[in-house]
Amino acid sequence: MKRFLYLSCLSLLVISLAGCASLMQPTAQVDNTAGAQALPPYSGPRARIAVADFDVKAAKAGGEIGSGLREMLVTVLINSNRFSVVERQALGAVMQEQELSASGAAQAGAGGPQRGKIKTADLIITAAVTEFEPQASGGMGGIGGGGGVGSGILGGLLGAALNKAHMALDIRIVDTSTSEVLAATRVQGQATDVAGGFMAGFMGSWALGGGLGAYANTPMEKAIRVCIIEAVRYISQTIPVNYYKY
Repeated sequence: MKRFLYLSCLSLLVISLAGCASLMQPTAQVDNTAGAQALPPYSGPRARIAVADFDVKAAKAGGEIGSGLREMLVTVLINSNRFSVVERQALGAVMQEQELSASGAAQAGAGGPQRGKIKTADLIITAAVTEFEPQASGGMGGIGGGGGVGSGILGGLLGAALNKAHMALDIRIVDTSTSEVLAATRVQGQATDVAGGFMAGFMGSWALGGGLGAYANTPMEKAIRVCIIEAVRYISQTIPVNYYKY
């Protein structure tokens, strides 16, 4: 009788915990159009900006991480319809094409690139990756630490770890005429998820910037996207209105 009551209570506990686990949701909500829906629709004049290479200071991030984050920020800035982004990383290739066109070696009448038409930016956006923690904290989803019925049944049911990830960017907006820093802030993204299949399909298969593919469908992807959205929101709301003139 005691054994029956014990097993009955354990079964109810397992069912209750499974229900709680199935209701757990990530703390960061993201979507495929990260940034495009983060701000209200806009169709007015744009500010002309450039985005500098990211300065990577976080111990767990490298140059590829910085490049991937910059790619994502540029894409989201453009998709917000508030900015005309001039590309400086490819400037050498652009000028090479102009020189080739002007040299006379290119096909005559081809309508190639012309000198003197490169646009300059009124503002430069700089960013430093100050925190990058793919798994900032974790703990077993099951109960009971060392074997036995609790860890065997509940550990297998509730899966592996409760994963928490976060990252932070230090953003500066710099006037290119005066080199004055007009504004600066720190933006961050954080997400928590449960490994083991409970959140399967939530993130889908959306592409990340180069060097970030290893974090697809993980809490780190959510943290990255939230951080980029918050960066675009800050930049859009902070740039003085007189810079929106193109």
